[in-house]
Amino acid sequence: MFRILLFFAAALPATAGWVTTWSTGVAQPYTDPTQLNTAHLIFNNQTLRQVVHISLGSDMVRVRISNVFGAAPLEIGAAHIATRTTGSSIDAKTDHKLTFSGRASVIVPPNAVVISDPLTFDALPMTDQVISLFFPNTASGAAIHYGALQTNYIGAGDQTSAASIRSATSVSFYAFLAGLDVTSTDPNAGTIVTLGDSITDGSRSTSNTNHRWPNLLAARLLTSNIENLGVANVGISGNRVLHDAPGLTSGVNALARFGHDVLEQPNVKYILILEGINDLGQPGTTSAPISEAVTADDVIAGLQQLADRAHELGIKVIGCTLTPFAVATNVGYYSPERDADRQAINAWIRSGAAFDAVVDFEMAVRDPDHPDQFLAAYDSGDHLHPNNDGYQAMADAIDLTIFQQQ
Repeated sequence: MFRILLFFAAALPATAGWVTTWSTGVAQPYTDPTQLNTAHLIFNNQTLRQVVHISLGSDMVRVRISNVFGAAPLEIGAAHIATRTTGSSIDAKTDHKLTFSGRASVIVPPNAVVISDPLTFDALPMTDQVISLFFPNTASGAAIHYGALQTNYIGAGDQTSAASIRSATSVSFYAFLAGLDVTSTDPNAGTIVTLGDSITDGSRSTSNTNHRWPNLLAARLLTSNIENLGVANVGISGNRVLHDAPGLTSGVNALARFGHDVLEQPNVKYILILEGINDLGQPGTTSAPISEAVTADDVIAGLQQLADRAHELGIKVIGCTLTPFAVATNVGYYSPERDADRQAINAWIRSGAAFDAVVDFEMAVRDPDHPDQFLAAYDSGDHLHPNNDGYQAMADAIDLTIFQQQ
């Protein structure tokens, strides 16, 4: 004799659809156990509480858990979501248990993603939410975002519902978390994905302030009463279009990660692509061998591939020009020849040959008297990444009418 167990998730409104309100690009874990221990990326009888700053609000949410790049099944013993107050602390009234197919725990196979059941939850736009995951047994970090620019917290035991994490260890990465989704009944609602490298990842902006240009774009959308588009930032520092990162933390090439980081986001309507500067600058530095040197035409071909794959799914693709990098402090990164390649790529992007629209980030941040350099007021100091004001200038350069054309 056997029993059939039926689990019922919260019912969605008939016209509701899912939209990403927060996401992150993910990379491989280190394979050296010593490195894993150093990075706090082996969990055992521990809770990882992760802070996410959402773009679009809703009254229903779900969480996506990823074991992409995982070598073994991932066991989540418990998971909660709540609204953050400060640090690792939450508003206890907002704390909710997450379930997966009706169960409080879930095992995620290697290279798989699972979604939590729809949950009625009041998620206000531009607020910090926390997802707390409990690992009852050994779990090696997979689907890692190493440069979170956000303080997250590890504590002993199951503290998924704790008001704050006791005896917390602070870390600055995301792990196992693919995204947070919300529902919208607006038929024109959708997800904007920003695909890029460290400049999209927000490198050298102020940590814990959400001053990446995609965050600032999300804020502009809301203040302009465009309240039906979530922003999913999948920038990874050091990422390239055509080659994997030797150091792992920068992830596989954009062509390889385009599926799980971009196309698998729910209801993608727009993709902004800002990639290619590392393809030009890294070879011959400590970041990559000179054998991986590429030409402007190589990068253009890779960007064309990304645009073509998105267009096949009816997604609008926005090309973003590469920002100046003379004279980057990373030794060997800049040369006049590499800058000529950058300008050739930008000329092709501006031509609109592959894109539905263009955002000219170069023009937004360059010094008009020295076009191969950042304007001093926007330079973080390494002549490659913007500072907070530079990221704001980038966000302000985006014509929001792009997102009102259905």
